[in-house]
Amino acid sequence: MKIFTKDNKISSLVATNSNLIPVINRFGILLGFKEKTIEEICLEKNVNTDFFLAIVNTYTNENYFPEDELLSFSPLLLIDYLKTTHRYYNQYVLPKIERLLAAVMQTCAENCSSLKMISSFYQKFKTELHIHLAQEDEKVFPYIIDLYHNRVLTEGKSIRKYEDEHTSVEEKLSDLKNLVIKYLEPTYDPSAMVEFLNTLFQFEKDLFDHARIEDLILIKQVIRIEEELKTNAAR
Repeated sequence: MKIFTKDNKISSLVATNSNLIPVINRFGILLGFKEKTIEEICLEKNVNTDFFLAIVNTYTNENYFPEDELLSFSPLLLIDYLKTTHRYYNQYVLPKIERLLAAVMQTCAENCSSLKMISSFYQKFKTELHIHLAQEDEKVFPYIIDLYHNRVLTEGKSIRKYEDEHTSVEEKLSDLKNLVIKYLEPTYDPSAMVEFLNTLFQFEKDLFDHARIEDLILIKQVIRIEEELKTNAAR
């Protein structure tokens, strides 16, 4: 898989992988790139070019994950990106999945018990994901921002505590997808189902890469800060 550089035209990102369109949008970069390079667009939009490249390459190539490079970026940069991603999930992806599932259910004319089971499972997944994202937005990210700026440990708080409460929402999405593939009765319109299932696959990939950035980069950065502060306090 191609690894993009700052000299590549940004239009080549979309031509190579159309699933990058929402990722690019999270940086405030919209379609209409003309012949501009990635570096030119990033400079125009005041986006860190190296961070942008690390993210889009991670999302394009499953074997590409520049852990050392990502660890070098400010956690505030990562948080801004992650919060934008959360808004995209809440405002666009989840409502889209719900609409597509409703469209599938409307095509069911016979025994719809398996579709109702899928719908019930999806509602539970959506609720759990909403709780997970809200916890990060309202508790975890503010904790990290305060720690980064003030460099003071708060008694009873640590990123490991939040990490222990981290739910495996991506596993729930995988379970939902497998329920559809393995146990759904064929009493639906196949075209509507293809669109619904393709959206689940795309969301699963996006959520997996999102979780990697959180778990392997952001949390690791915060652990380093906490350990440094503990060491300084013990001197």
